Amino acid sequence: MLTLNVGPLALGVTHVLLFASLLLATLVGWLIGRRHGCNPERQLFRALLVGLLVARLAFVLVYAEFYRDAPWRALDIRDGGFIAWPGVLAGLAMGVWYCWRQARVRRPLGVAMAVGLTLWLAGNLMLHALEQGTRLPDLQVRDMQGRPVNLRDYAGQPLVVNLWATWCPPCRREMPVLMQAQQRESAITILFVNQGESAALVADFLAAQHLSLDHLLLDEQVKLGQLVGSRALPTTLFYDAEGRQIGSHLGELSHASLERALARLRGD
Repeated sequence: MLTLNVGPLALGVTHVLLFASLLLATLVGWLIGRRHGCNPERQLFRALLVGLLVARLAFVLVYAEFYRDAPWRALDIRDGGFIAWPGVLAGLAMGVWYCWRQARVRRPLGVAMAVGLTLWLAGNLMLHALEQGTRLPDLQVRDMQGRPVNLRDYAGQPLVVNLWATWCPPCRREMPVLMQAQQRESAITILFVNQGESAALVADFLAAQHLSLDHLLLDEQVKLGQLVGSRALPTTLFYDAEGRQIGSHLGELSHASLERALARLRGD
């Protein structure tokens, strides 16, 4: 499951997990802090903010070549470009500093951080295990000429499956990024699986946007999103040559975030 559906909203499970960890940590800190007449909520939030900033900075530094021509894109976090462990260490370091400098919040803050971090780690390990056990769906779709195609026909080499629609703004923005990767990565197959639209509408969109894409498929019944557990567009899935899912990305891909995912497929 990649998204959690709340009414018409589709929330990324990883984002929900982060929010739930912060909420639980805040609650635990408040309950323990009542006995000492303090509330570590402010310190928890600052530690989280520092962790997120460092995680983003680490990602931008590692993939600096993709931001050289447009440095302001480093501020656009919609691509989900974060490297977790530097951020975790930075947040922990700030929490330890608070515990050392402010004796009153030492116990509630320390316990709250331990509880929140444990939930976040356990949840991510569980999600990772579930993802690693997921296979390429056995689903029949159609190509642009109307011929039936099964997704598993593409197994045998690393595979990227992009779920998109012409009405989706982030899908439209990431299309040139994926098109360039498709032209560059000869050892990786990139599938564009349109969700619920006709071949004529897709063809008109590609012509208007001057896009040249291979491996265009039509999922007219919108079954793929249901099978992979995502109602959000765009959703991009990454499979190894044996058809095992090794990663996923909800939302818009940038050159940097796509390169990070492709590096795993290449085994870099």
